[in-house]
Amino acid sequence: MNDIKSCLDIIFGDSPAKIIVSKPPKNSEYRKICLLKKASGYQIEKYTEKQVFHENISVETAFERCSDFFNSGYGQLNSWGESFECALSVSKKGKVLFNKKRKADSGKSEDNSHNRKKNYIIPEDKPFPALVDMGVFTKDGKVAKPMYDKFRQINRFTEIIDDAVRERGLTEKTLKIVDFGCGKSYLTFVLYHYFTEILGREVDMLGLDLKADVIEKCNAAAERYRYKNLRFEMGDISGASVQGKVDMVVTLHACDTATDYALHNAIMRNADMIFSVPCCQHELNSQMKSDKLSLLTRYGIIKERTAALCTDAIRANLLEYCGYRTQLLEFVGFEHTPKNILIRAVKRSGTPRGREQYLAEAKNLMNEFSFEPTLYKLLKESGKIPQ
Repeated sequence: MNDIKSCLDIIFGDSPAKIIVSKPPKNSEYRKICLLKKASGYQIEKYTEKQVFHENISVETAFERCSDFFNSGYGQLNSWGESFECALSVSKKGKVLFNKKRKADSGKSEDNSHNRKKNYIIPEDKPFPALVDMGVFTKDGKVAKPMYDKFRQINRFTEIIDDAVRERGLTEKTLKIVDFGCGKSYLTFVLYHYFTEILGREVDMLGLDLKADVIEKCNAAAERYRYKNLRFEMGDISGASVQGKVDMVVTLHACDTATDYALHNAIMRNADMIFSVPCCQHELNSQMKSDKLSLLTRYGIIKERTAALCTDAIRANLLEYCGYRTQLLEFVGFEHTPKNILIRAVKRSGTPRGREQYLAEAKNLMNEFSFEPTLYKLLKESGKIPQ
């Protein structure tokens, strides 16, 4: 088995639910490509450093695209099918390497049995249309085996919000919720279901995104699901002007400083709760320098991770200074992605003791590494922190 086409024949013959193409060639536009099985074929997701592009294609086209990816220099493909997990790669010398292993049924069944015993907020035995369309549930109402990780992530996110909602004790008749940079809005639809069907609360939800086609599809889906109080509009996070007080702001995987603009909007709207999962964080990495701690700036990967951690630590302290009880939580396991921090901020009822200490700590870190984060600049400009 030495040629790409023969290996792809085996992979697609097992009806893979998910395919990931990685190890791109130098100067490639896309750093990762993901193909997800849908009813009519595959949805392809192409990831750049800051954006993701989607396209629906047939099974035949998916096969051809995967072949083309290898021809253009991609070096790795992993697939998860009904019976097998496959790994296909090409060495630097051009040798095709293929590994196929049967799924560990005993281990998987034990794992699924364990999952079924858990009382998930979004239960396994009660699928709703959005999760079926996402491919998390099959049409016969079962969690799709390759999507168990996604199913657990959805529940993890919902559990974090559920804890905050119960802690805060929101009494408003209708909760106003804004999702900045909503994208395809998987979790937006889940949140709407959680509040309206599980908690029995009335909500007014708005999703904002820059892509017209995404907004059109999300509004069509909301209408199809009969989610009458969920709407989507085109809007730039940095220039968004949401009127009136907001009860909850959600921002998931908003790249780089887009997260800062979303947090600033939430603070200025006096949001009761903020849930933010940052994505790519380049701003402080480009600014970072230090005489005393130059060891942390010498090695690229150390500098990148240090800058990302500093970014979220400063954001958390600035939120504390602005009156929020803030936590940095693990959203998903580190084995899935290093971008696994969720910022959870709940508005305090009064001014916290020692709030100046939070600002002083942030300034000390900024001074040490010559940082000037966007959130800090925005809060200064709006008068939330002193000049």
